[in-house]
Amino acid sequence: MSRNSELRLFLTAPVTNRRGSYLLGFTLISAACLALSQLGSYLVNTRIPLGTSVEINSVLNFTHIRNLGGVFGMAQGQGWIFGLFSIMLIAALVTYLVRGRKVRVYEFLCFGFIAGGGLSNVLDRLVYGSVIDFIDVRGIPFWNYIFNTADTFIHLGLWPMLFIGLLWHRD
Repeated sequence: MSRNSELRLFLTAPVTNRRGSYLLGFTLISAACLALSQLGSYLVNTRIPLGTSVEINSVLNFTHIRNLGGVFGMAQGQGWIFGLFSIMLIAALVTYLVRGRKVRVYEFLCFGFIAGGGLSNVLDRLVYGSVIDFIDVRGIPFWNYIFNTADTFIHLGLWPMLFIGLLWHRD
């Protein structure tokens, strides 16, 4: 059996025993993502004045903006809707991980990134009144969005979840 096949089997096999250790892994990943994202928000909030940029290199700037809405700046001023939706979604995924009968290893891992990033954006809304966005990637055609580390963690969980779920996990 090849290493790729072994990895695929490990990641997509239903968790029947050791659920507690996978839940612990989910919790640790979530907590690490939450802590790192909150550290980024704190540092940007205290060191980069709102509306200003710090050039890191020709492609990357740290630009301190506030998102009072949701994804891609939609529904400005209605951030509470996205915060409430995020809390409900995270509660549903935790319930799924705790009670699900055929939860896979990759789901514990990927949902850890998604939950940690989602909780960080909710916490930003509670602490700062908005989400602090600052990662400003330049030079990409048709891209003018500024995002944060929490969004990055959400994507680090979401895309592997979709890839594995659609291409490897079949039953």
